[in-house]
Amino acid sequence: MTHRGTIAVLGAGAIGVSVALYLQRDGRDVVLIDQDEPGSGCSYGNAGLIQCASVVPVATPGIVGAVPRMLLDKNQPLHIRWRHLGSLAPYLLRFLREAQPARVEANARALSSLVPRAYEDYRPLIEAAGIQSMVRPSGELHVFETDAAFENAKAANFAIRRAHGVRVDELDADAVRQMEPSLARSVRHGLFLPDCYQTVNPQRFVAALARNFIDNGGRFIKAKVTDIALRPGGPVAITTDGGEIVSEMVVLAFGAFSKPWARKLGIAVQLDSERGYHVMLPEPGVALNRTVVSGEYKFALSPIDGKVRIVGSSELARVGAPPNYERAMRLLPLARHLLPGLNEAGQSLWMGHRPSTPDSLPLLGPVPANPNIIFAFGHNHSGLTLGGTTGKLIADLLAKRIQPSDLSPFSPTRFARAA
Repeated sequence: MTHRGTIAVLGAGAIGVSVALYLQRDGRDVVLIDQDEPGSGCSYGNAGLIQCASVVPVATPGIVGAVPRMLLDKNQPLHIRWRHLGSLAPYLLRFLREAQPARVEANARALSSLVPRAYEDYRPLIEAAGIQSMVRPSGELHVFETDAAFENAKAANFAIRRAHGVRVDELDADAVRQMEPSLARSVRHGLFLPDCYQTVNPQRFVAALARNFIDNGGRFIKAKVTDIALRPGGPVAITTDGGEIVSEMVVLAFGAFSKPWARKLGIAVQLDSERGYHVMLPEPGVALNRTVVSGEYKFALSPIDGKVRIVGSSELARVGAPPNYERAMRLLPLARHLLPGLNEAGQSLWMGHRPSTPDSLPLLGPVPANPNIIFAFGHNHSGLTLGGTTGKLIADLLAKRIQPSDLSPFSPTRFARAA
């Protein structure tokens, strides 16, 4: 199997599929390559939100003091595995630097240049695929059981959102219960982000976009990439377990699995797996209208295909380390508390790899030493959110509708420069 004259997009998650679609809309000959079916990776198990309000980086001043608890307490929303501390040290040191106020502001400003446009950048892809019914304007509801947690959130996380133009509505207990009658009576306050959209199921959403790419003549090759080699004069040879693909250009969109390929192409990146867990309840016995986030316990309840998905427990560990499903099970009593009467029967567990950078910004754009290599990974918690936006940006970049300098906060070499 040999293909020539193509743009090869490596990775068929929300990012890769959207990049492939936008390049196809420009008349490009595109081949999409992944060892799994489209939407089967990190896109499979998230909360299903297009979070047009997610402009706050993970590294903020308040998180610095929480790092010791992340190491010592396995019940923290984000846990760091001791045995992997050595390999994670460079990432964590940069993470702590990014928590300084000036860096938080710069990173939030960069995110706010992308995130608010996320749905509008998806819109042409959604309409072309005829899947408008798979996405609805739901908003995202954060609920609080204590005055202290509510006030702290307003003064920190939500103050950053508001400073960058995100709409935030404050709700009292009655208003919260009108939106979500199933919630516990202990909920006292709510903060509502109206500019967010809920997909019925993130995996099915990405798969439907991929089908549209294929229906319009795009090629999807289900194969494992085993080597990438630059050839004299510019072409890139991609070796897979099914043959070789020779392309004029490669877009690297393997998410959390992109780091070794970036290194092979000569670029050192700070990227690690923030492993996310979920519990899926097929017959929950209660109804949700939208994703609800606990302000105290930092987990979310999402309506996925009429079921309830509990997400939010994370850990930093090496890619390839075995899952620790206790991280998922710790969510169940918290969910029962917030949703009384929740039925746990038939539960299923899942773990996926969020591609996390210390500054919460993706790596976007061409590699300076070889402009035929384009990076499109490292989207942290916003892979589903930023699929359409990343696709449009990469297509605009290759068509010279924007300049590389417009993407300077997301430079593929920013970590190498700082080393």
